[in-house]
Parts: sequence; C-alpha cells; structure tokens
Amino acid sequence: MPAFTVEMDGAIAVVVFDLPGESVNKFSRAVKDEIAALIGQLRNDATVRGVVLMSGKKDTFIAGADIEEFVAAKTEAAFRTLSREGQKFLDELEAFPKPIVVAIHGACLGGGLELSLACHYRIASNHRKTVLALPEVQLGLIPGAGGCNRLPRLIGLRAALDMILTGKNIRADRALRIGLVDEVVSPAILRSVAVKTAAMLAESPVTRKPRGHWFLDRTRPGRALVFSQARKQVLRQTRGNYPAPLAAIEAVRFSLRHGLSRGLEHEAELFAKMAVTDVSRNLVNIFFATTALKKDPGVPPPAPEPLPVARLAVLGAGFMGAGIAVTAAEQAGVTVRMKDADLARVGKGLKAVSDVIQERLRKRSIDRREAARRIAMISGGVDYDSIRNADLVVEAVFEDLEIKRTVLRETEAVVRPECIFASNTSTIPIARIAEAAARPENVVGMHFFSPVHRMPLLEVIAAARTAPRTVVTAVAFGRSMGKTVIVVRDCPGFFINRILAPYINETGHLVMEGTPLEDLDRAMTAWGFPVGPVTLLDEVGLDVAAKAGKVMLEAFGERLRPAIRIDALVSDGRLGRKNGRGFYRYEKGRKAGIDAAVYGLLGVAKASGSGSEAVAERLSLAMLNEAARALEEGVIRSPRDGDIGAIYGIGFPPFKGGPFRLMDALGAEAVVAALERLASRHGPRFAPAQVLVDHARNGRHFYGD
Repeated sequence: MPAFTVEMDGAIAVVVFDLPGESVNKFSRAVKDEIAALIGQLRNDATVRGVVLMSGKKDTFIAGADIEEFVAAKTEAAFRTLSREGQKFLDELEAFPKPIVVAIHGACLGGGLELSLACHYRIASNHRKTVLALPEVQLGLIPGAGGCNRLPRLIGLRAALDMILTGKNIRADRALRIGLVDEVVSPAILRSVAVKTAAMLAESPVTRKPRGHWFLDRTRPGRALVFSQARKQVLRQTRGNYPAPLAAIEAVRFSLRHGLSRGLEHEAELFAKMAVTDVSRNLVNIFFATTALKKDPGVPPPAPEPLPVARLAVLGAGFMGAGIAVTAAEQAGVTVRMKDADLARVGKGLKAVSDVIQERLRKRSIDRREAARRIAMISGGVDYDSIRNADLVVEAVFEDLEIKRTVLRETEAVVRPECIFASNTSTIPIARIAEAAARPENVVGMHFFSPVHRMPLLEVIAAARTAPRTVVTAVAFGRSMGKTVIVVRDCPGFFINRILAPYINETGHLVMEGTPLEDLDRAMTAWGFPVGPVTLLDEVGLDVAAKAGKVMLEAFGERLRPAIRIDALVSDGRLGRKNGRGFYRYEKGRKAGIDAAVYGLLGVAKASGSGSEAVAERLSLAMLNEAARALEEGVIRSPRDGDIGAIYGIGFPPFKGGPFRLMDALGAEAVVAALERLASRHGPRFAPAQVLVDHARNGRHFYGD
C-alpha cells in the first residue's frame, strides 16, 4: 500500500502521508523515494497549481526518521550517503516551482521538521499535541537533512541554536512567535486554510523579513559572540561528554560563513562522524530500550488485560503523595482523592498540588481554564469513606512497616474487593507489607521517584503472591502517568536503591578516609552523573537515607554496613535540602558550600583525599558490581531494564549506555580485575559478582548485539 495519497481540492493537490501498518509517520528511504516520485508527477501536472502536505495520522505529523533503518548503516560513508540523499530531496522540494504548504497537526520532529523547513509555508494546529522539534542531539546526532542550514536562516541564529542544542519541543504558539510557522489555526479548519493559502501563494509568493537581532543574528561579529557563548554553555552542561552539540554549533557556524551549498556538505560530514560514535550508539540503544518497554506488559505471556483505572486514591498528602496526585490528574486524566490523618496535612498537600499546576500556568504550558480543570480533579479529606470507590489506591505514608500494614488493613476494610493497593515504599519488601492483607494478590509496589512530576522512572514491584493482573494494571497506569516503567522482583531496596546502597556506602568510606566532601561530588559529576553522591544524599533527605541504610544492612549484612553515622547528622537537625541543613549549607534554597561542622559530627579529619579518578573508580565499580548481582539474583528481568532503570532513576550517565552496556564496553575481564584489585586493598565488599566472574572466564557479554 502507498504511504501517500493525493486528493484534489480544486487546483490544489492535498498530499496525505499515512504510513501503512504504523501508528506514526516515519521517514525511510522507501518513503523518500515514494514522495519524490509523487512530487515529480505533480510538477508535470499542469492542472495542479499548488500542494498541501498533511498527515493522515490522528495526532502525529511526522515523528522523524526510521531509527531501525538508521542503525542498519555501519560506516561513516553509509551515514554520509543517508544524509546527502535526504538533503538532495529537500533541495528539490524547496526548488519546486509551485507553492507547497505544510499543514502540521501533532508531533513534527526531526526529519519531519526538516521537510517542513524546505516547504514554502507552514501552518500548525493549536492542539496541545502539536509540537515541533529537532531532537537529534538526544540521540548523539545533529540534524542531517538540512536542519542546521535552513533553521537559522528562517528563525535567526539564537533561536535556532536553542532548538538544535536542546532538542526541546516547541508548541505552536511559540513557533508562531519565533517565525518557525507562519500561521496557527484550529485543527478543524487546518486543511481548508492550508488549501486556500496554497491557492493564494500560487498568485503571489510569500516574502519574509529576517528574524532575530540585527547585530547578534545577522553580523559576523555578533554571530561570533553567540557561537562563543553557546560553546561555553554546552561545555559547562555536558563537560565534553556529548560531542553532538559542539558538532551542531560547528555545522551552523560553517553554513552561515560559507553558504548553503557548502554548509549542507559539511552538515552531512559531521552527521556521519557523530553517527559512528559510541555516545550515539549508546543513546540510540536507550531509545530502542525505552520504546520496547512501552510495549512490555510486565509479566510473561499470555498477559491479562489491565483493569481500568478512573478513580485514584492517594494515602498521604506529603510531598510524594501530592506529586503522585498531580501527575496522575495531569497525565492519566483521572480524578484523585488524597487522604491524610488531619486536615492541616491535607491542606498542605493540596497547596503543593496547586503550586505545580500554577508553575505550568506561569510557563504557559497550560491556560487558566486548563489549570482550573486540573485543580478541580484533585480533592482531599481525612476519612476512608471518600476512597470507597477507588480503582487503585497508592499508599505514600511514612517509611515504616507497621504504619504501612495498618493503612493497608484500614483500606481493605472499605474499598471494593477488586481494588488494587500499591505501596510507594522505597526499600521495604512488598511481601512483608502484604502479610497484613486479606487480599495479597491485589498488593503491589509502585516506587515513584522525587519529585514525581519531573522524575521519569517508576519501579513496579511484584511480590510472590501478587497477581499478574495486578502487575499489568500497575504498569499500564504508570505509563498513563507518563512514566518509564520497569518491573522488579520483591526484595529490600528493589533495584534502584539496591545499586545506590554500595555507591553511597563507598562514599562514606572515602569520607572516613578524609576525602573532602566537595571532591566526591566533583569526581562523580566529572564522571557523568548530574549530581555527586553528597549532594544526592542532601536531595533525598538524610533521615530517609538513614532509614534506608538500616533496611539494607538488615537485608545484606556487613557488605552494606554504612561507613558513616548519618543518624548523627539527623540528630543534629540535618535533614538535607528540605530543611536547609545537611552536608551542605543552604541559603534561600541554594547550596552555599560544604558545612565544615559536618566533619566534627562524623569524627573525621578532612585530608587531601584520593584523586578524582580513584574516587570515580571505587564508586562506579561498587554500583556496577551490585547491578550485576541484582541481575544474577533475578531482581531485574534483563540488562535492558537495569540500564533504563539506572539512567532514568538515578541519572546514570546516558552517554555510557547504562551499567550493563558500560560493563560490556569495558569487558568483564577488566571489570573483574579492577574489582579484585580493590578487594585486596579495601576488603571483601568489592568481591566481584559471580556472573561477572563467569562472563570474564567465558568471554561473554550481557548483550548479544
């Protein structure tokens, strides 16, 4: 079946792109060849005076290139050919003698936007799902079909660099303001307006004024300043770990200096160089893994259908509870009832919900009507009777086993028999909580990460007695909340806190050896983490960390015995960022340096410490080794789940591909040798996991690709 159909509307050919057998439109070589042939026919048809290009998909215009076809290429030469073929087609589109109006509804991404840039007029719908972006840097690439050349010429240098270097989505209203689209209309009239516009342009071509600041965007000295600042900002944010943003800056700079024709050639060269980097391959693997998880029901086949969830109850109106409530209302579109022990706590939770929604309003991602609608979806109270009809109850109370068991018993006494009870515990095994349940098959873990409305990961924890339908319902609802979901086996710490525990404990050992706290953070941010381990402890909360440490010690023994007494800091009133006192000092919510008094409280003298490479080796290998143990024990179902969990849950450096991709890149033999060397110096906590020893002996990898 063809991907494109033509419908004549008077003298205007309406070309509809509807890729057969796919939920979204994607560009491939076959698609490009088909539309190129069609455009050639329309060129030679004297009855056609203009063209409208639009999508036949419900909420997607063009999602970008076919990534599977992309990864089939292996060499720079192959990637260069892909880029040049795409550029040649879009050059022909731009030179088409009849006006081409593109009618954009839904996501217009990557190659889809590059195609739109080559058309003569762009109209977008004002629907909330209409977004435009060049997200190639998120795959370690640069726009390779003319995006680095056409975008700055259309919207100005600074606006173009902002889009290319961040890959962020631009909504239709902003796209209109910056000149990315020429018009924004209701989806109901998108086609008719596009047809009329094509007819008008056939009589009188459109002219556009240059966009951007006259000096910064259009003069050589001004552009040089912009490029210099952009490069500094990229290096500050990426620490040089991601080459694609720097390559994109160079592609844009070269194009504006040497012209479009040479600029396109240089863009193709840089695109090809980026495509064969390990960074790009790792980021593409993450993309595929994330896509596969979206289709994974969370249980072996045949998987039951998930139960519908229209009414959610959240027990606990604290920071986590409020975050779960607002995310469920905003993303899943369900009504939410928050319950807590007293009205003051409920009120505080509702205020936290309102703050998140008001932030959306201030950033113009929603309007006042939508903000009011979302706030109205969330209510609160102190009685159980108001959650009687809930389909799913998420418990987000204090991390205490007996409290959670009490809440479970009280909930089961009022809800319907089919209602699912999910605990947001971060460390306590679900089976222990479910010992208090009359219906343990309905009890599951849903471990969200803070802040819930920003953190993308959700761990769904299946206990031995949790029913498959309960698991698939939790997974499906988590996805409806916009989360990337991994299913893990029930055990203390699950996966994320399991691999964090030795990482944090080894941080403690280094502290006790006198390593300056700021050096620990500096070493791990240089290694690629967004924040260092000391900052992470302050962010999580020292009281939470102390409690988690005790749970992990009880479960795993001396290997995970905390090296420092975090409870001594808690006793001193240090809870971390949330109360402005932790390892760091905080002024007006911002870090203001390490609090030197911490060393005295811990009974340690600050010394010169280890070098950054030695610090990074000890901390990273502690985490990698534990990840291997977790896989060996069946805590995670696959290396894929472990890599995605670590990246989305704790900010493991994406450019390294995840713990298991990294161990494959290093080689099991090298990892085992490094662990054995550390074990000889620091003790048996570094003894390599048996699966690593086996892989080293047999030359095996975690991934077979």
